[in-house]
Amino acid sequence: MCGIAGFFGKRKIEKNIINRTLKLMRNRGPDTSKYFTKKINNEFNVCLLHSRLSIIDLNERSNQPFFEDGNVLVFNGEIYNYLELRKKLTNLGEKFKTNSDTEVLIKYYKLYGEKCVEFFEGMWAFVIYDSKKKKFFASRDRFGEKPFFYYKNNGVLYFGSEIKFIKSLVNKELEVNNLQLNNFLSSGYKSLYKSNKTYFKNIYFLKSSESLSISSEFEIKKNIYWKPQIKKFKDISLKECIEESKRLLFKSLRLRLRSDVPIAICLSGGVDSSGLASVLVKEFDFKTKTFSIIDTDDRYNESKNIDYTIKDLNCENIKISLNKNLFLDQLIDQIKYHDAPVATISYFVHSLLTKSISENGFKVAISGTAADEIYSGYYDHFLQHLKSCKDSNQDYELNLKYWKKYICKNIRNENLKKGDLYIKNSNFRDHIYDGRNDIKEFIIQKDYLEFEEEDYNDNLFTNRRLNELFHEITPLILNHEDLNSMRYSLENRSPYLDTDLINFMFSVPNNYLIRNGYGKYILRETFSGYLNEKVRLDRVKKGFNASINSLINFKDKNNLDFLLDKNSKIFEFVRRDKIKKLFTNNKTPNHLSKFLFAFISSKIFLDINDKTI
Repeated sequence: MCGIAGFFGKRKIEKNIINRTLKLMRNRGPDTSKYFTKKINNEFNVCLLHSRLSIIDLNERSNQPFFEDGNVLVFNGEIYNYLELRKKLTNLGEKFKTNSDTEVLIKYYKLYGEKCVEFFEGMWAFVIYDSKKKKFFASRDRFGEKPFFYYKNNGVLYFGSEIKFIKSLVNKELEVNNLQLNNFLSSGYKSLYKSNKTYFKNIYFLKSSESLSISSEFEIKKNIYWKPQIKKFKDISLKECIEESKRLLFKSLRLRLRSDVPIAICLSGGVDSSGLASVLVKEFDFKTKTFSIIDTDDRYNESKNIDYTIKDLNCENIKISLNKNLFLDQLIDQIKYHDAPVATISYFVHSLLTKSISENGFKVAISGTAADEIYSGYYDHFLQHLKSCKDSNQDYELNLKYWKKYICKNIRNENLKKGDLYIKNSNFRDHIYDGRNDIKEFIIQKDYLEFEEEDYNDNLFTNRRLNELFHEITPLILNHEDLNSMRYSLENRSPYLDTDLINFMFSVPNNYLIRNGYGKYILRETFSGYLNEKVRLDRVKKGFNASINSLINFKDKNNLDFLLDKNSKIFEFVRRDKIKKLFTNNKTPNHLSKFLFAFISSKIFLDINDKTI
């Protein structure tokens, strides 16, 4: 896991700017920093910067930029199946000078060119300069676990793992993208990855599964090299689905344990991370520390389930508590590092977790990201499942009975308390941009984003999960997890984001995904015999979250003076009189609590870029 940055095009090479940028990259790669530059012709140059966090083959022989047969590589991420790929190359007569996945990657490019990415299982953002073809080739992994931002200006393409690296190389201030900020405030975090735009004008990101190439004539081409392979098995039994889920998930976990440094586990009270921890301890005899966040608000307090798992596994656990007195200062520091508002309370809280993991000496952490999207864990999935049952005439009445008995009582969103919601209106999407009609009264700029979704599959249940995975929920989680982790020189690994596992889980019959009033039924059964029953069979979904009132005291005059500062640019977006009343509301609905955090986060972001804090 590392940091990468650089440029390709009509730009002079200025060593003072390169060195300044490498210093900014130190968090992502504290072990080694190096760069490569080359003049291609009279005005065309290539510059590749790399900072290394050593995880596999700690020897300096694996430092980057890495050179192989006229190709130069800078690479951020892990190719988990590198040992299997290396064996194939060895059988072809290739010789290796390191034990790293870096060397495997560049040798695969040498043999297969841009198609090399089709062989990789892992997370990556990399750039290769091909000196023979005078070509620049960049790629991002299938699920977008590793970031790749870019900025094109005056015949130069700049790139970086973080926006601040690009700012440094461009050597000028960048203009805030007001439209993106307004989308966030008015439509919420699920609107942010409907396009590849960012909070700064003209800075974009490579999409998941996307590659980019540039010739020496500055001809830019993009290519989507992978899409999920949905087969929709018809004759597979539920038992076979559970067995295959277990085989694929365990295989994924085994690959993601490849490391030459210790690995920690992020442990919540839910099935996703608790199940992974239980398999690691009981199947792989894996000994490590677990780390958890505790909120005293009953809606989010998962300490009971966490304690059940800790006791069952007899593992060491470090609990991190929230501190109101530090919230604003911590959030300001986090937003400065992110070059963006923090989108949800969950990922403010997550930063406290990664800080503690790093301070305890770990360089790698495992998390349960994307299990909800893959195995079906959200409350609206139950309603989409009910429609699927109705359409296929499979156990509709029985599933409706279980939903009414076990699930409906735990749902706070009124729209999602209607069991026939999608049966009556399969196009209902109002809950995705949650509460937007109520939020409109706070918003000054009325340029609202129209809801759109990709058409992956003609089944509503399948298609919604794929949109969550690639455009609404998972991309945001991965972006925040990467920034929160790399701020503290920590690599985050997500075992659920495995190509074979995802291809399989989106192909199983929909009626197997939710059963007997249990979401993520196949996952719960996958963990049978490993995860303690109290957690495995807990139907209540709290989520990795915290209450806004656990973080900030809205009655504190200093806090109110800061948040209601008339000079802040936030009040070009939000009505000050309306937001002031919201601070005094002791019973704020969930969607307005989310908006309140978005307001605070956006206010700080604008103040930072206006140089007022």
